[in-house]
Amino acid sequence: LQREAAAGAGRLRVLRLDVTRARDVMAAKELVLSHLPERGFWGLVNNAGISTFGETGWLSMEKYEKFADVNLLGSIRTTLAFLPLLRKYKGRIVFMSSITAYFSLGNGIYSMTKAAIEKFCDALRLEMKKFGVRVCIIQPGNYARSTKIQPPVSAEEIWNELSEEEKAVYNKEYIQERANFFNCILSEGSTNSNEVVDAMVDALTSPAPKARYMVAKLKEKVLVFVCAIFPAVVTDFVLSYALSK
Repeated sequence: LQREAAAGAGRLRVLRLDVTRARDVMAAKELVLSHLPERGFWGLVNNAGISTFGETGWLSMEKYEKFADVNLLGSIRTTLAFLPLLRKYKGRIVFMSSITAYFSLGNGIYSMTKAAIEKFCDALRLEMKKFGVRVCIIQPGNYARSTKIQPPVSAEEIWNELSEEEKAVYNKEYIQERANFFNCILSEGSTNSNEVVDAMVDALTSPAPKARYMVAKLKEKVLVFVCAIFPAVVTDFVLSYALSK
């Protein structure tokens, strides 16, 4: 984003950007440099992300690598490319995290990447203070119905992708139960995506932006509080109870 609002004709430019490809990221940087306004480069929003469902042993190493490349390394790759401009113009960097950085309910691979990006941001935020660059994290709750980041889970597809070793441990009934549970969570997602957008805008424009913006329902915030403050024996009990339901 540029500091000036892209309201006038011809002031908003869109390009295809695959954050897993260095060539695409550099092309985006070249586009920005060729259209840099007088007041310079103001903000970078790292929003790219993908999600899936599955217990740890159900997912292939290739899938872990893909998720790390998009959700974690993609944000880092883009940030490193634009960091010189952001330092020069004392801009803002916004990262899309999630409340699942604190816990996992069947989507551990997604939670893993969000927890990692949080720690990257913590280091970056401290390092960028001396340059006047603000680093903000957005932590949405369940907005699956708004973003469509996660399609409904198919137990049959999960079963067909399992290795023979996993099929010997789990049965179709268990996988169907887990799929139903996760699909129920997806169906409860908020449709008010403007709440997340408002947080992103505030992070980019506020004179005193927050380090973290948690945009979630009260029960989601309570769960985060429990997982962040209480010992593992308590959080494990709470999450196990939720999974059993």
